[in-house]
Amino acid sequence: MNEKYFDAVLNIKTDGEQMGFNSSFHYHRYEPTPYSGLEILFNQYELKNSDRIVDFGCGKGRLLFYIHHLYKSFVTGIEMNEDLYQEAVENKKRYIKKHPFGKDKIDFQCCLAEEYVIHPQDNRFYFFNPFTIQIFMKVVNNILLSVEESAREVELILYYSSENYIYYLENDTSFELKNEIIIPDLYRHNSKEKFLIYTLNL
Repeated sequence: MNEKYFDAVLNIKTDGEQMGFNSSFHYHRYEPTPYSGLEILFNQYELKNSDRIVDFGCGKGRLLFYIHHLYKSFVTGIEMNEDLYQEAVENKKRYIKKHPFGKDKIDFQCCLAEEYVIHPQDNRFYFFNPFTIQIFMKVVNNILLSVEESAREVELILYYSSENYIYYLENDTSFELKNEIIIPDLYRHNSKEKFLIYTLNL
């Protein structure tokens, strides 16, 4: 099983890294979460078809198509790079040809992460170290304000997380670590190769 195999199953093209750099140093370059990691994550972490997942820095949309394929959940990708956003939109067209039921549950928005208006039912938020701590704090604050307005259980899923993210969540917010899921083959070479699940204590 490899990257191209899963892309073929989903009828999308997400392999490869971003060429060039973003216009703002606050936003990191795109790199997709490895499918081997997604398999391990979702063997231990379940979603429902009523969940609404937001991927900040979604790139070409790999995570979202993978989740929709498994759970039929609502998924939203936020991407500030216009070229990557267009590739995500093209991937949606390809995916829907094979999975037409996904048309109304998959959305992509081309905007800065901190400008995304949190939907009152968004309840799972994914971060593959997409930007600096300054942007992360703004996004988390937007999530917390949304929960104040519409109380619900929310969780953050962090992959390859920076120490700054972890310190901020554990010292300046009400989020608590719920689970740590490592990718064994990668973790033995790099301790960042893991998913951290944070849940909000209301």
